[in-house]
Amino acid sequence: MEYAVLGVPPDGPSLTLDWQTFAYAGKFEMTNTGKAVLREAGSVLAAAAFNGDREDDDQAWIRYLTVRSDRRGEGLGPRLVRNLRETLRERGYERIAIAVNNPIAYRALYRAGFGFTGRETGLAELVLTWPADRSEERYRAGLERFADRDLPEGQAQLLDRWLQETHLPEPVNGIP
Repeated sequence: MEYAVLGVPPDGPSLTLDWQTFAYAGKFEMTNTGKAVLREAGSVLAAAAFNGDREDDDQAWIRYLTVRSDRRGEGLGPRLVRNLRETLRERGYERIAIAVNNPIAYRALYRAGFGFTGRETGLAELVLTWPADRSEERYRAGLERFADRDLPEGQAQLLDRWLQETHLPEPVNGIP
């Protein structure tokens, strides 16, 4: 598996993804964000779009993260985020933020080393950052924010199971 950065702002890279295979595929056509991917045999398995924060030069944002539908659940999203996190640190960013809109993404980002800030965007997305408070109390506070939402059946079932767990989710591939 290969990690690659296709470009960073202001290079204006564009990435065409199949909309039937990748969520948010159209967002990767935009040229105002950098793009990073995980590939295998030349085929994109996961992609992320990112840019710097317009108000805070020390912070970058991961704007979109998507994993090929037939490869979800393999830890590819957290793996890509871990690699991108290192790339962004090398470019001088001290903090990295991402906003998530569902408990599956929330848990995956926690497993990738991010933590809930206690904040939500105006679109009811939970804001996670790296580095962050990754305590059990903070993790559960974020997870519980999804409990009152109208979630698809599969997400609701997973959320119920995760809220009953007595331990934190394991990091992916030793991600701190």
